[in-house]
Amino acid sequence: MKAIRRFTVRPVLPEALHPLSDLARNLRWSWHAETRDLFQSVDPERWTASGRDPVRLLGSVSSGRLAQLSGDRRFLRRLSAAADDLHDYVTGDRWYQAQPSELPAAIAYFSPEFGITAALPQYSGGLGILAGDHLKAASDLGVPLIGVGLLYRHGYFRQSLSRDGWQQEHYPVLDPNELPVSLLREADGTPSQVSLALPGGTALHARIWLAQVGRVPLLLLDSDVEENDLGERGVTDRLYGGGSEHRLLQEMLLGIGGVRAVRTYCRLTGHARPEVFHTNEGHAGFLGLERIHELSYEDLDFEAALEAVRAGTVFTTHTPVPAGIDRFDRELVARHFGPDAELPRIDVEHILRLGMETYPGGEPNLFNMAVMGLRLGQRANGVSLLHGQVSREMFSGLWPGFDPAEVPITSVTNGVHAPTWVAPEVFRLGARQIGAQRTEDALTVGGSDTWDAVADIPDQDIWELRRSLREQLVAEVRERLYASWRQRGAGTAELGWIDGVLDPDVLTIGFARRVPSYKRLTLMLRDRDRLMDLLLHSERPVQIVVAGKAHPADDGGKRLVQELVRFADDPRVRHRIVFLPDYGMAMAQKLYPGCDIWLNNPLRPLEACGTSGMKAALNGCLNLSVLDGWWDEWFRPDFGWAIPTADGTAVDDDRRDELEATALYDLLEQRVAPRFYELGQAGLPDRWIEMVRQTLSHLGPKLLAGRMVREYVERLYTPAALAHRSMDHPAARELAVWKSRVRAAWPHITVDHVETTAVTATAELGSTLSLRVLVGLGDLAPDDVEVQAVSGRVDSEDRITDGTTFPLKPAGGPDGEGRWLYEGPLALDRTGPFGYTVRILPAHRLLASNAELGLVAVPAEELVEGAGVLMR
Repeated sequence: MKAIRRFTVRPVLPEALHPLSDLARNLRWSWHAETRDLFQSVDPERWTASGRDPVRLLGSVSSGRLAQLSGDRRFLRRLSAAADDLHDYVTGDRWYQAQPSELPAAIAYFSPEFGITAALPQYSGGLGILAGDHLKAASDLGVPLIGVGLLYRHGYFRQSLSRDGWQQEHYPVLDPNELPVSLLREADGTPSQVSLALPGGTALHARIWLAQVGRVPLLLLDSDVEENDLGERGVTDRLYGGGSEHRLLQEMLLGIGGVRAVRTYCRLTGHARPEVFHTNEGHAGFLGLERIHELSYEDLDFEAALEAVRAGTVFTTHTPVPAGIDRFDRELVARHFGPDAELPRIDVEHILRLGMETYPGGEPNLFNMAVMGLRLGQRANGVSLLHGQVSREMFSGLWPGFDPAEVPITSVTNGVHAPTWVAPEVFRLGARQIGAQRTEDALTVGGSDTWDAVADIPDQDIWELRRSLREQLVAEVRERLYASWRQRGAGTAELGWIDGVLDPDVLTIGFARRVPSYKRLTLMLRDRDRLMDLLLHSERPVQIVVAGKAHPADDGGKRLVQELVRFADDPRVRHRIVFLPDYGMAMAQKLYPGCDIWLNNPLRPLEACGTSGMKAALNGCLNLSVLDGWWDEWFRPDFGWAIPTADGTAVDDDRRDELEATALYDLLEQRVAPRFYELGQAGLPDRWIEMVRQTLSHLGPKLLAGRMVREYVERLYTPAALAHRSMDHPAARELAVWKSRVRAAWPHITVDHVETTAVTATAELGSTLSLRVLVGLGDLAPDDVEVQAVSGRVDSEDRITDGTTFPLKPAGGPDGEGRWLYEGPLALDRTGPFGYTVRILPAHRLLASNAELGLVAVPAEELVEGAGVLMR
């Protein structure tokens, strides 16, 4: 019979064991091996059965065992040491506390998903894992971050396979009382709530759950509360589920409700109020509107409040394709804002203008969350060097008149949280060389360019480590494959073959990620005969472990999964290639260390970063990847192999897949497999081991989330905090008025005359020209603008390809026609075709970039002819 109501019955811990509850509730255990070992020793069998989740473990362990442990002096000493260590970790000074005093007092970090641990399944893929790693690294560094997200009652789906290999989705209900979270409560003990006004006079209420991620609080909003009607209760049902209105409500709750949750948390705990708000992808973009609405009560009009909010906002984009951005119908957005709904003090037209695609090629009736994020954030970044370039091109319509290279979107390349993803065996090998504390510091704080101690590890030790990790993976794969086949309906008697799946001495390739079409899960199947030859080679066989989830609404992705599964089901090769369903953090932590090669073959440049290969590399796995995302930035032949790409308009998709698959097979046959099996004089694959050593010592330090978070602090958070402090109410009003004046005057700004006076008779390298420019500034003054010269090499169409900009100085004016004279030297500092131009940009001390307004004035066509190219 089915229960009509469900309760979570918790054991009462003996007083001596009370610290176990604190250790279980702080998610630092998910990356702290000693704490996990302590929980395992409570009851090893129940630890495994609980999915290595301390909260579930403590909910199932017997009272007799607890009584026994409360009298075990050896266990109590270990418990006391773990509790003291956690206390020191969360209260002691770390990297951030040793930095200059102008750092932000606090940063609020918003993301639609967070991958902290498998015990808190609130993530779908790379965006969530990155957000989780960001929080963990911030905690390790002592950065005063507050995380903000949603608590999804069904999380993301669990994946299984039908008998014929079709993806099946399951949505188990998550009881927050069984998760490592606790309710945020008011001083009187009642649960804290935030509410959003909805059209028609109703409201959306949400409670705030707190997950403690080391030093970092993570606030998760949950709409499944009794005060809501059935529809509103379901707003936080599933990650990326539902239709447009459902998604809009989720994003309003995340952004608007999230700011209110942060305010509540700071009020109740005394935590410093955030000076910087970081929007991790566009889903949380409405947070800026809520902060503008707050300022409307402080006698700031919309434009001034917008400037105050922008100053302290950082926006990170993660998608390299417009299709990956949430866009809503204009009328849907309009209905949810204004006098009868949410943010009544803001004119709906102001809100709509922030998100509308009012640029060439845009859809004028669609509200674009990334566009709003860029307009609400004074600082923006992509997540790898290449992705920054792609983002500048993709969003260049917001800055008309500027070359993509000048679009104010920078990049901070992602990193991964090494203590989460580095296998304990790898950590112990490092600790043997330099000690546990130095190894921990190297993996968390980072800061060094190389890990030199890796050079001293004997080849034999590296090779034994790699084989041990491969052996563990083989055992894990067999266990998961058996469970999968049982789910698919197979009987025990027909699964004896699984005992022979994979071989711990065979070159092992991993491929695991989400399954959108651009990641090309099935590229390896392009020539099946050739793949079979690789898998079954008599001397140099290869084995492949594949995992990945297709979005529930993506039948194309599901067909790719089915195609791969059917190939892996073939009795001829099923001992050499496997597909593991339900890819998640628990599987990944075994998969990355156990592979020798990490394969990634997306369509370039559609991989924004792709951090799975980073996690593999930190365990000594070599990358075999298309030059996309982070690999485009840091590839070296010492670290792995680059798959040649055929990107470009001249090749259709089918031909491109054929060319790149052939290149992949060639690399595996001619370079990768021979190097793995080639033995040196000592009977070891010396050249392979050297590549592992180079990967760990030279690539490893770059890949750390600690490096990434330090870059955010130094390059984005601190400038944003300083801008926030500068943008007090008078400054915000001043800037808003100035921008309005400049925009109104800009149509009358002109470059009227340009001339050069040669200091030398010929245009030779090292010579200098004197540049004189007459400009019309209309109602503006020289203090409102910067007149620049831009010079550099020119291409065959006279476009400047690597321009250098420098300001010209006012030398007189206004003349009788109201024109101003600007002058400056133009140095001919490079050979070859060379040219220059001049332009006028708005200039103000409170701008983060001269391109901020998207306004630029350049010479008219008749001035350009012949005047701006000096050498061809």
